[in-house]
Amino acid sequence: MPIATLDQVLRHYSRDSPDKIALRAGKRTWTYAELRGESARVAQAMLAEGVSLQDRVAFLDRNVPEFFTLFFGGGMINAVTLAVNWRLAAPEMAYILNHSKARVLFIGAEFLGHLAEMNLETVKRVVVLTQDGRAPGEEVAHDTQIAYEDWIAGHDATDPEVGCRIDDVCYQLYTSGTTGLPKGVELTQRNMMAAMDVGAREWSIDAESVNLIAMPLFHIAGSGWGIAGFCQGAESVLVYEMDPAEILRLIETHGVTNSLFVPAVLQILSSFPGVEETDFSRLRKIVYGASPISEEVLVRSMKVFGCDFVQVYGLTETTGAITVLPPEDHDPGGDKAHLLRAAGRPWGDVELRIVDAETMKDLPGGEVGEIWCSTAQNMKGYWRNEDATAEAFPQGRDEAGLGYFRTGDAGYIRDGYLFIHDRVKDMIVTGGENVYPAEIENVLMSHPAIADVAVIGVPSEKWGETVKAIVIDRAMVKASDDDLIAYCRERLAHFKCPTSIDRLDALPRNPSGKILKTELREPYWRDQARRVN
Repeated sequence: MPIATLDQVLRHYSRDSPDKIALRAGKRTWTYAELRGESARVAQAMLAEGVSLQDRVAFLDRNVPEFFTLFFGGGMINAVTLAVNWRLAAPEMAYILNHSKARVLFIGAEFLGHLAEMNLETVKRVVVLTQDGRAPGEEVAHDTQIAYEDWIAGHDATDPEVGCRIDDVCYQLYTSGTTGLPKGVELTQRNMMAAMDVGAREWSIDAESVNLIAMPLFHIAGSGWGIAGFCQGAESVLVYEMDPAEILRLIETHGVTNSLFVPAVLQILSSFPGVEETDFSRLRKIVYGASPISEEVLVRSMKVFGCDFVQVYGLTETTGAITVLPPEDHDPGGDKAHLLRAAGRPWGDVELRIVDAETMKDLPGGEVGEIWCSTAQNMKGYWRNEDATAEAFPQGRDEAGLGYFRTGDAGYIRDGYLFIHDRVKDMIVTGGENVYPAEIENVLMSHPAIADVAVIGVPSEKWGETVKAIVIDRAMVKASDDDLIAYCRERLAHFKCPTSIDRLDALPRNPSGKILKTELREPYWRDQARRVN
């Protein structure tokens, strides 16, 4: 692929195939020439705002096309795109925007209410986005706010061509932190290009593909998947939000060839009324990951969609997938049926180790330990958090920048395949979203009726896991389950909030006072094949 950095993507395809459809979103379409032109106007507008090399520019909205004009426009001036999870509560959003030192914020009009609750320290310009290009109306009234169309209107479509180096950061995403504060994952041009290159091969994405972007863009599974299509000159179809009827319509109408879904979405789509009447004849591959899938949902999905299935495992810190379970290993009921519980084999340049988290020594095949990986896809580090970066790379890095990253997941390797067993840390994965108990525990401990609390993940047929809070009530004070859940929802994204609450007289602790979460989880997981869902 003759593209070395992401700022070159639209330059390349607008020159080689200017009239080819690059992106469809709602009723709008862009050719590669048009997408480059609009992205260049965004770049010029950012320069006029004083955005300079490696400054952060933030995006906070659902799946709208302006994400890509921001991403590629930012690339043209070597700025860093920051994607913010729109499901977060306003205080969580504000922390990320302030910690990142974002200069410009692209925000959907529906989230201006959240913005009104924030005290932003570095954002000097707010660019308001609306679905299908509709004018946002009177809500754009503050002197720092301007509608996207008005913001770019006075700028020409000249690509500044500032240039990027392979080790420059181009994308930043925030992950929940074990201490309760999210960490900013810095992804470089090298990280992204390494992942895009091997991903295109393993996922059969090429210039003839019609690539459906259905997962949220604030996830690497959504934005990374979308960028992979543009890197190959494919046609991309953007899904605004998870509407199963609309997804099925788009697949048929536009002859979608490639898509990525999390298992919870596959479960919904494969059993959606009328799905058997949808034309899936052009589908090549469906990629799934972010959480494991039940054999029932996988078998049903393979039958319904009638295409190849590929499983992937990875993290934001590894720029997405680092292992792949290819179609030939999807054999329900056959000789390879046991591999459906595997996360796959390492792909590209990925090297895996299974390490004893206490001794830091490698473990033999088949033994469970922490999964470490070395790859060009490993993040540069955590933005403004040297201690967390050093902890993530305990043995440092070599002259080429390679080093082993601690995933925090536990697993084992057998016959070259990685099997995920558990989590070294207490992270919960619910519907593909990472949730750290510390965040929820911190909120619940601020409630006057709570004396102590522990948060765990419990099995869920639909979401893989859901959040459960186990609380100790204060004497003479009482709050109902609904009250406590509502209290969390006022302060946290809804997906992080408990869906159920149990009560105990005391939490089990070891001699040093640490809560024994393994003991708390045992009653809920004892009948499960593995302790991660």
